[in-house]
Amino acid sequence: MRIERSINTVSWIPSDLLEGMGKIATRMKMAHHDPPPPDSLGEDIPAGIEALRLADRFRFANELRAYIEVDDDGEIVDCGYCGRGSIGATTVGLGLGSITIPAVKLADQRGNPEVTHSSARFVQTVGGRTGAPMPRAVKHPPFVQYRAPIVWTTLELTIFADGTHTAAMTGASGFPRHWVFDNDGLLAAKSSVAEYKNWMADSFGRRTPWGDEDSPALVSEIETLLERELQHVIMRGGKRPDIRRVKEGHTLVEQGATSDELYLLLNGVLVVEVDGEKLAELGPGAVFGERAVLDGGTRTATLRALTQCKVAAVPSDRVDVEKLAELAGQHRREDAIS
Repeated sequence: MRIERSINTVSWIPSDLLEGMGKIATRMKMAHHDPPPPDSLGEDIPAGIEALRLADRFRFANELRAYIEVDDDGEIVDCGYCGRGSIGATTVGLGLGSITIPAVKLADQRGNPEVTHSSARFVQTVGGRTGAPMPRAVKHPPFVQYRAPIVWTTLELTIFADGTHTAAMTGASGFPRHWVFDNDGLLAAKSSVAEYKNWMADSFGRRTPWGDEDSPALVSEIETLLERELQHVIMRGGKRPDIRRVKEGHTLVEQGATSDELYLLLNGVLVVEVDGEKLAELGPGAVFGERAVLDGGTRTATLRALTQCKVAAVPSDRVDVEKLAELAGQHRREDAIS
């Protein structure tokens, strides 16, 4: 019996993550950001990924698909890879028009399957670099780089003889945003941190999987559909939100403080603490602060930055109070998001 399973990533550039020269380049139409990928790749995952590539909707994708063959005694007798990586292109403004430069895909890295009688483990790294040059000063020799930094994700997949499987994104470049899709093609998780400046400075040469280093992937749960709806209201529903940066280890709000603001976490990881006890972690896309608004303005939790964070803050009257009540009902982080 053949059993086939997969885990997939689609990597893209949200507009709010570009900084410095990257932001200037998009304004000059020398580069572009991407619309969010869909929440589902569809029943035919390879076709869904290819459709996104043809529409220039991502930077690259990693489809780790593998199979095992199980005999009548329930033992694995054969296994192998059957997925692949794919990479997009870079569109560069040129006068009144534009040109599209194909990206440079590096060779997919696949570890030899680790096989026992009852399981097989697969590891696949996919990535590359944009075709457009990106001249910049870097901290390491040769101290000036002209080629674009390298992007990648590393996926692991273990398939068991009984048909179950486990999968995870275990490594990734620090930029762009990486979305993880499960065996059914459904959005399951997201990379928590996208650091453009650090990526520009470090992701080349030996500091990549094609050298001798990988970077651990920090992954967060996906936001709810209501949070997705509120993101649009916060970012585009009126006056531009106040964008704040919170350094690692610093606090966004303190338990007991008074405030009527609502927050959207754009990048990084925040820890929820109540009476000094860690209760949960929030990742990009999380909307929070509604409980204090509904309960008189007193924060019921401290929100501390586990990594450097970027947060959008808006007055609570930007959002309908019924939506805030619905959001509070969905949150079960302690029964306690401030």
